[in-house]
Formats: sequence, C-alpha cells, structure tokens
Amino acid sequence: MMPEENQGVLASQGLDRRRLLMFTALFLGFTLLGVLVVFLHLDNGPVVFDRRLLSPQLLVASLLLLVIYFLADGLRLYFTVRALGYQVPAGLMARLVFVNILVSNLTPMATGGGVVQVWYLQKAGVPIGTATAATTIRTTLAVLVIFTLAPVFLLFMDSLTEAINWNPRLTIYLLAFVVIYVSVLLLAIFRNRWLLVPIAWILNRLCRWRVLDQQRVRRLYFRIRRELVLLNRGFTDFISSRGLFSVLALCCTFIFLLSLFSFPMLLLLALDYDLSYLKVLGIQVVTTFIMYFSPTPGASGIAEGVFGHFFSDIVSAGHLLILTFAWRLLTIYTGMLIALVLIKGDLISRLSGKGEVTNA
Repeated sequence: MMPEENQGVLASQGLDRRRLLMFTALFLGFTLLGVLVVFLHLDNGPVVFDRRLLSPQLLVASLLLLVIYFLADGLRLYFTVRALGYQVPAGLMARLVFVNILVSNLTPMATGGGVVQVWYLQKAGVPIGTATAATTIRTTLAVLVIFTLAPVFLLFMDSLTEAINWNPRLTIYLLAFVVIYVSVLLLAIFRNRWLLVPIAWILNRLCRWRVLDQQRVRRLYFRIRRELVLLNRGFTDFISSRGLFSVLALCCTFIFLLSLFSFPMLLLLALDYDLSYLKVLGIQVVTTFIMYFSPTPGASGIAEGVFGHFFSDIVSAGHLLILTFAWRLLTIYTGMLIALVLIKGDLISRLSGKGEVTNA
C-alpha cells in the first residue's frame, strides 16, 4: 500500500492521465531522436558494446558515486530547509530526491520537480512560502555555480574549446548573457523593488496596447511581487541563519555537482581513455549550462545531442553512442526508475483513470 504522503503527488502537478502520457511520450520521443542523431551523424563507426562497462570495478565505483550523488542531492535541500528553521524526516528527503528527478524530467524545462517538492514539504508541516523559498534557493545555488563556471572554463581552457569545437566568439556572447542573467537574479534576491518598477511599466504598456486586460495585469503583478518578496525573505533568512546549515547546503551543492559531472570521467576511465579530469569537468559544465535552456522534458534529445557533439572528436568510433546512453542511465534513468517504484500506486491510479486523487 502506498504511503499517504505519496498520494496526490502527480495530482499536485496537474498530471492527469492525458498529460502524464503526453509528457512521457515526449520524453521518450525526444530521447530517441537524440540517440538517432548521435548514432547517424556523430558516431563514426559500428556500435559495439564494450564489456569493460560491466566490469566489477566500474559497477562498484558507479554504485558508490550514485550514493554520493543522491545523498548530496537530498542533503542540499535538507540543509536549506534547516537553515530556514524547519526540520523534515530523513525518509521524506530521500523520497524527494527521486520524485524530483522523475517529475522534472517529464515536464518542459524541468519545471515540475520543484513544485512537487513544495507539495511534499507542505504535507510535512513546512509552510508553503518557506517550502517554495527552500526549493528556489536550492536551485539558485546550483545555477550560480554552473553559470559562473561555464564562461570561466571557456575563457581560460583553450584545450577545452578545441576539444569541443567551440567558437571563441560565442564565449563573449555567453559571458554577456551570464552577467545579465546573474545580475537580474541577484537583483531579484536582494533588491527586488528595483525590478518591480520596470515590471509594472511593461505590464501597464501591455494593458494600454490591449494585449492584457487590467484585471490580468493586476493579477500578474501581484503574483510576481509575491514571488519576489518570498525569494528575498527566503534568501535573507538563509544567509542570516544560525549554525552551519547554510554553509552545509552550499557544500552539498558543490558535492552534488561534482559527482554529477564525474560520471563521464568514470566511464572514460573504464574504457581506458587518458583524458584530463578538468577537461571532462569543463565539458560537463558547458553541457549542463546548455541543458538549462532546453524546452524539451528533462532536456531529452538536447542532452544526448550536445553530449555526443562535445565528445565526438574525443572518443573512438563505436564508443560514443554507448557512452552517451551510459551517462544518461547513471544520471537520469536510474533515479527515474527508483521514483517509479516509490510512487507506483499513484501512477497506476492515474493511468487507469480510477481513484481520483485530490491535493488536500
């Protein structure tokens, strides 16, 4: 029987049977498309499964890295919640990790995972405003790290740009975009009033041009203002929290990202490739940066294509496709399969159309 806190997780996202099937089909379809692109255009040789990928050493190392990866993912949210003054059971945090992986990979631009986690935290007694702030802070910390490192790697590692056939001119545009993006993000966190003035001006213009009616403009402005206030209060509480919880959350974010970016290196070592860890790390940072802007569910298709493109001139013919699949298997598919086991009751209910679940 399914635990009570699992019930309604999909309903909280509005994932009825039709949407669930549609998003799943999109994920599978784009994934297949990405695999075909790698196979037909990037992998210059017959695909041969290398038994070294099933060696006991690699399996044990992969299992250990997965444990670190999942544990750090859960702890970065756990310590963020603790920094905001609340405590949740360890069992719930473990469930949050896998459900987030599943739902974020079945929704466009990975938008669903955070909302599902808010729903779980709210059921555990965390106020919705605090839960929203916690998931936003968790995501923002990772974004700041990735968006800072991506241009740094591209600017100062010539071997990286040569390996992935990166146009140096793109780095200038990327750097300008990152500066603007991070600046707006920091304003939203610490000086949100400075953003409300131009936002109000834009909304009023849209109303004058009859793009939006006055009632909708007021509703949009209220929602934006509310989110900015919650973000500001959340980060203020997070930074000013007593103890080491905010520091631990930041440390776990670094460990989470480092473990995530280390999976390809583990696979390459098993296949006897002699590559610089820093170069592989840089490739993964840039890949993840691009994935953040993918409109497909869980960056499906885009992730495989970008990863395959960056490694196409690095690995031998016949290894690229299997390397790409193994990377996604470890970082995404394994977590999704574990999540399916955790919420299988709700999934069966949704797919059968029985037992309407409400978000109580």
